[in-house]
Amino acid sequence: MTVKRILQHLSISHLIIGTICCYILAACASIGHPTGGPEDEVPPVFVRANPAIGATNVSNNRIIVQFDENVQIKDALNTVVVSPAQKIFPKVSAVGHSVRIDLADTLLPNTTYTIDFTDGISDLNEGNELDGFAVYFSTGDYIDSLCISGMVLEAETLEPAQGMTVGVYSNLSDTAITTLPFERVTRTNKLGQFTIRNLAPGEYHIFAVDDKNRDNHWDRSENIAFWPTPIVPTAKVVEEADTLKDANGQDSIVMRNVTHFYPDDVLLTWFNLNYKAQYLSKYERPERYRLHFEMGAPATELPRIAIVGSEFDGRDLAELAVIEASAKLDTLDYWITDSALYSRDSLSIAMTYLRTDTLDQLSYTTDTLRMNIRPSKTKKKKTRTKDNADTTANDSAKVAPPPIPAIKVSGGGSTLDVYSPLTLKFEKPLLHGPDSSVVKLAIKVDTLWEEIDPPVFAMADSMHHLIYTATYEWEPGAEYQLTIDSLMLEDIYGAHNDPFTSKFTVRDLSEYSTLTFNVEGVDTSAFVIQLLSEQDKPVRTVTGRGNRAVKIPYISPGNYYARLFIDRNDNGKFDIGSLADTLIPEDMYYYPKRLQLRKNWAVEQAWDINDTPVDLQKPNEIKKNKPKTKKGEQDNPYGDEDDQYYDEFGNPAVDPDDPFGKRKNQRDSNLNNRGGRGNAGYRSSNGMLR
Repeated sequence: MTVKRILQHLSISHLIIGTICCYILAACASIGHPTGGPEDEVPPVFVRANPAIGATNVSNNRIIVQFDENVQIKDALNTVVVSPAQKIFPKVSAVGHSVRIDLADTLLPNTTYTIDFTDGISDLNEGNELDGFAVYFSTGDYIDSLCISGMVLEAETLEPAQGMTVGVYSNLSDTAITTLPFERVTRTNKLGQFTIRNLAPGEYHIFAVDDKNRDNHWDRSENIAFWPTPIVPTAKVVEEADTLKDANGQDSIVMRNVTHFYPDDVLLTWFNLNYKAQYLSKYERPERYRLHFEMGAPATELPRIAIVGSEFDGRDLAELAVIEASAKLDTLDYWITDSALYSRDSLSIAMTYLRTDTLDQLSYTTDTLRMNIRPSKTKKKKTRTKDNADTTANDSAKVAPPPIPAIKVSGGGSTLDVYSPLTLKFEKPLLHGPDSSVVKLAIKVDTLWEEIDPPVFAMADSMHHLIYTATYEWEPGAEYQLTIDSLMLEDIYGAHNDPFTSKFTVRDLSEYSTLTFNVEGVDTSAFVIQLLSEQDKPVRTVTGRGNRAVKIPYISPGNYYARLFIDRNDNGKFDIGSLADTLIPEDMYYYPKRLQLRKNWAVEQAWDINDTPVDLQKPNEIKKNKPKTKKGEQDNPYGDEDDQYYDEFGNPAVDPDDPFGKRKNQRDSNLNNRGGRGNAGYRSSNGMLR
């Protein structure tokens, strides 16, 4: 073999060996791909702060808080709260592992400051929230350390109040809430829970407000909740057991001194006074014989309207018209009955009513208004005079008679529920209502109509002239025919009706379900049960008293929910609170399960209103304000009940040997502990959670 062939043979061998090595390396590299490890579900962990948490004699307006990973601050304006309340919102920024706060207000002497981040801090990559985290320091040589915890719910719907401002006053004056900023504040988390920290010993009035204008006190248009009596915060040191694991993974029990702060169970239920400034928001003359007025807010009395000018000068319009008013007297229609008055194209009136003045008080004012008839959209007819000039015919003196009133029937359409009344609606007020001599009712027997006693129609009250209703004991499954002959009804303008006929069928009993609640926990008080739709709206209402069975018949098949409120004044309706009378809203309870009702069912349910914590009563299917459950987060928002001590970040108990809760599993969200975990949620007889 020549040297040349030997070299060629070696080259080919090297090539083959190199190729085999490449395949081996490729095979080794393709065994698997790095996954990056398990998903991060742990919120940032606090490392240090400058000034340190609990530092005294602080004079620096800048606070820097460091964590174990990159962090971000979400919506600082709504999540970061500084106590005492600040006139100028601080500058808050997150860079890398740090959050920096620059206070704009001058620090007060001998004052404990708290910076509550609520749920604003989260890690940069996964967005895991550190809920309930706060830092504190003092400009004096001591730290105020007392706390008040609880939760805020909407009074009528038990919806958690998210992001609501909760504050206290040591000034117990009734006017403090409307004139002074809160002394110490916090905000509710996604479950409506709150903790007001670093309180000095003393008595406090506590409020929750929907502080829309950020002035740290209540304005009459804002939502408000309050506790009716002063609260005295206290602390108690107790010894509790804790479980630790050693290096070998063995459990060991140790006893620790834990400080509990009370009260940790304050339940505030918010309401709104529906305050609106009173003024005349709209006035018009949509028809020749009708004047329409709309007020900016509900009124307690009708205005006085006087005619200005003409032969009616000084006359009260109420004497010359029929008044149709809404229940709150905020929408008014004056149907003018005098033809000499409504034939005028232009009317001047002087309207005297209560109006909100510059001092936010109601005082009488008089507006002079010109009420012109809307011009016709049809083109006016042109004529020519002798001098060939164009003129327009003036038809204003020719007043067309009002049209015949249309009669409409509602109350179920072609099908009527057994319990429903029959309703007649008219377009204009009647001279006389539809009495039994006018209305005829017939029931179908086989194929023939048999006349029976007609229903008795009546107006709801003297201010509603267009709607008449009649209750009647309908025969289930029967077909009815309601008739009114022509010329039997006359409106206030002398027009008569055309013949009117309406046929409808009453639902058969087999189409309904019956629901009975065996109510417990009410004692002897009156109560009202509201059957709710899937939109959380009342569809049926029944009343009861004490612990008893309450039956709701004739329910159409479907999915329903229910709630019950204690009717303390026995008026059959839910009453909100009164700040002036220090009266909180009536207690509301939800049945905690969905009710599935089918045709021809009779369902009986036991309902002890105290069996379920009040904040967990409302079913999630109809709850609007509910936080999204993250991966790895417990379904129970109150966490593991066996965990007996709570960390410093917003919890009502502190382990002095481990103030930052490092022994706790960091995956437990801090929100699990806010508001008094373990005993929170049960409403006691005094309204607090127990």
